[in-house]
Amino acid sequence: MRRRILPMILAAILLTAVLPQTGSAAGMDLAPVRTYQGQFADVQPTDWYYDNVAALYALGLTDGQGSTDYFVPAADITIAEAVTMAARLRSLYMYGDSEEGPAAYDGSNWYAPYTAYAKAMGIIGEEFDGLYTQPASRAQVAHILANTLPASLLEPINEQAVTVGYASRRYISDVDAYTPYQQDILTLYRWGILSGADGTGSFLPGETIRRSEIAAMITRMAYSDLRITLDWDFTLAYSKTGTTLEDLVTSTGAFHSAPAPDDDRAIDDNLRYMLSRGERRMALNYGPDSLTSQLAESIMAAFLDGVRSYAEQGYNAVQCSYSITSGSLALTFSCSLYDERMIDIYREAAMEAAIQVHDQLWKEVQITDNMSEYDKAKVYFTWLCGHCRYDYHSTTSSMSHSGYSALVDGLAVCDGYTAAYNLLLKLEGISCTTASTADHIWTVATLDGHTYHIDPTWGDQSSTVDYRYFAMSEAYALSRFS
Repeated sequence: MRRRILPMILAAILLTAVLPQTGSAAGMDLAPVRTYQGQFADVQPTDWYYDNVAALYALGLTDGQGSTDYFVPAADITIAEAVTMAARLRSLYMYGDSEEGPAAYDGSNWYAPYTAYAKAMGIIGEEFDGLYTQPASRAQVAHILANTLPASLLEPINEQAVTVGYASRRYISDVDAYTPYQQDILTLYRWGILSGADGTGSFLPGETIRRSEIAAMITRMAYSDLRITLDWDFTLAYSKTGTTLEDLVTSTGAFHSAPAPDDDRAIDDNLRYMLSRGERRMALNYGPDSLTSQLAESIMAAFLDGVRSYAEQGYNAVQCSYSITSGSLALTFSCSLYDERMIDIYREAAMEAAIQVHDQLWKEVQITDNMSEYDKAKVYFTWLCGHCRYDYHSTTSSMSHSGYSALVDGLAVCDGYTAAYNLLLKLEGISCTTASTADHIWTVATLDGHTYHIDPTWGDQSSTVDYRYFAMSEAYALSRFS
């Protein structure tokens, strides 16, 4: 039987590991071109950035600032300085010498050969013309570094963490579609060049960046050993842990004390009111001498039909007690598959199983925030058809009629498939109900504003998933099941 398988300023790039004497960015080897022997008087072995600055010097990527006796780690780096370091890194990769590439270019100021070389290599374009002496923003530095080396040389070791964390807006939330160089910023996170300024990976794109910080970033470009593997816990971003069945039903608070059996709106209002409160009993009052046994039976039948549209709730039976004299009528909803004492146990177990499926699919990035409702529903359709099989030996009292059996035992018939599927969709916030004939039931869902009929039962009747039964029109569904 198949079953379901059940974090600091940007420089929080703090590093204490000793840098290797040689290193590699994925697919390349960079070797030091000289030895650092304490050339910078303002960089001490106890500083978090000591090893990074030492490596930056050894690779020939910096000679300090102003007087070569100082690195000035706390100073903001200018765009010219950032481009220069990037150009030297590209030249080191290309020629094994950080100056050979820029040496082919002339200019009227110290940084002109480096900016010209960077443009020739496609690292930058004309976006910084006239701005080179200004302090660089973090976003501008990200743009420069993300284009310094061929992308194929750096492995996206944090692809899943960034994809899920960013899509959920739990991480790097200060970067959005309006942030300059958005994709370059995300690329550096994916490569392990950035981890963020705090526990939620904030980037602070508009702020300036210190020379010590860019030293850490560039040495990560050069040495794969120094790249950061993000250990973000993004479970809370998507997990439905703690969600209850009553959370899946919304109610306006409307409750009608004496709904007519043909008043579908009032009956649904009452059911929503009851289910959203986690209750399964309803008290009505039609007034003295207003009830007849026939009317009571019609009311009971109407509410039973109504509650079946909430298949995920697990109710398929109702008991009715009433008084013709007082006009009071009480309905108690239950499930014919379970002993009275077991109803809530099985309902909660089905809910927990559905939550595990939901969370697993999000964890595996099979479902993401930027997916349409249609695509999410298709993922759940595929999952259910692949983890459940039809119970050809089912009886009227068989557990295979329950969503619990479909999710936990991987065995179900149509009402079990439908209950499980609706439960998964509602956990995703997708509105759905049911449609049925005398001997079959299936899902009707609103996906991205359009109504579709979906039947995982018939979608699972062959060795492969039959997507003809996903997102059917009403006419097509009725032609198949009537």
